[in-house]
Amino acid sequence: NCPMTQSPNQPPSLHGVFAPILTPLDATLSPDVARMAEHARWLLDNGCHGLVIFGTTGEATSFAPAERMATLEGLLAAGLPGDRLLVGTGACSVPEAVALTRHAVAQGCAGVLMLPPFYYKNVPDDGIFQHFAQVIQRVGDDRLRIYLYHIPQFSGVPFSLDLIQQLVEAFPGTVVGIKDSSGDWENLRAILERFPGFGTFSGTEAFLLRTLRAGGVGTISAVANVIPDRLRHLYDHWQSPEADEWQAQLMETRQRITRYGAIPALKLMVAEQRQDPGWKRVRPPLVALEGW
Repeated sequence: NCPMTQSPNQPPSLHGVFAPILTPLDATLSPDVARMAEHARWLLDNGCHGLVIFGTTGEATSFAPAERMATLEGLLAAGLPGDRLLVGTGACSVPEAVALTRHAVAQGCAGVLMLPPFYYKNVPDDGIFQHFAQVIQRVGDDRLRIYLYHIPQFSGVPFSLDLIQQLVEAFPGTVVGIKDSSGDWENLRAILERFPGFGTFSGTEAFLLRTLRAGGVGTISAVANVIPDRLRHLYDHWQSPEADEWQAQLMETRQRITRYGAIPALKLMVAEQRQDPGWKRVRPPLVALEGW
């Protein structure tokens, strides 16, 4: 298969450092919009180009659609800019994915980050294609911009290169990018080579420098919740002679987080940064990390 070229009507991709923002919880384990808005403003003020609302790091699948939509509305009402927000809207059922996606588009968000339907495993590419086709057709809005979310170690359902090509060719201008969170550089490299001009984000800051060197648009990285300025510095200066050294330094923070479980560890870090123990709360089945 020959590499894809960007179609003339393909809109410019989002780019840069995006934080999949943590979802703080109140004492009833409901989303705490005030805490979340404060954290979101801090992230945007300290280097993030944008945010992902209800990604994996935001515990998306632990919340009902109504909670997710109400939280998004609360963040926008608090003054967050919709054009800098990607919203996680993937779901196993077409109607749920349509409702979440339609809502994000109606709120003026920049795009959506969509998991494949993730319950049934070993389904053919055509089944996944039909799911996305149904969502796109039912949303029926030219403003819709979809970033595919490839995280097979969680979803169990990968986006093959051929499926990506099928979606891009069928829905140019709508399917505009991908977040590759596989942790597999060879897969990410293959996407970058086959789809030049596509909005390809690394799902880990570990590959930020390599992604930029290969023509990718940036990273959607969990550690951006705590060190957005350092990720932005590398993004802005990736052609610098010191870039490899800065990339290596980022890995030290990552190793601390992955040792303890990313979401509880990140929430503990924010709790310590803000001297706010309420930040440690997670929704079951996750368990809070009380200390190192």
